[in-house]
Amino acid sequence: MTTIKKLGSRKRIAMVAHDNRKTDLMEWAVHNKTVLAKHELCATGTTGRLLEEALDRSVKKLMSGPLGGDQQVGSMIAEGEIDIMIFFWDPMQAQPHDSDVKALLRLGVVWNIPMACDRATADFIITSPFMHGEYDATLPDYAAYLSRPIKEND
Repeated sequence: MTTIKKLGSRKRIAMVAHDNRKTDLMEWAVHNKTVLAKHELCATGTTGRLLEEALDRSVKKLMSGPLGGDQQVGSMIAEGEIDIMIFFWDPMQAQPHDSDVKALLRLGVVWNIPMACDRATADFIITSPFMHGEYDATLPDYAAYLSRPIKEND
């Protein structure tokens, strides 16, 4: 059975950036301020505050990533409350919450949401014709997984 999630023309975008990538994300966001103004933004901790200052607009702010913000975004993805994630993560530095980062990226793939982890991919997403209209995203069918037999002692 195929399930379709309709993304409206006003997308719900989660924005996350590790400390060493916050400047990159702010520059990207300012460059795309006009397009982003048409969408609903949420962000983890400091990133949200910096986005509000850089874009001069309200951003739904979650907890700091290491304090649970990454998990909040993941929960929103699983609940169907996020349409796109822009996550500029730092591949050159270990994070104290690497397991949370991996789980967040995994959930983005599990729920088939567009994700950008670098500026080039973010540019492709933000300039896509799908950003300006509705889009029917196909959700994976996890029925077989959910109904699999569970063996005790496994």
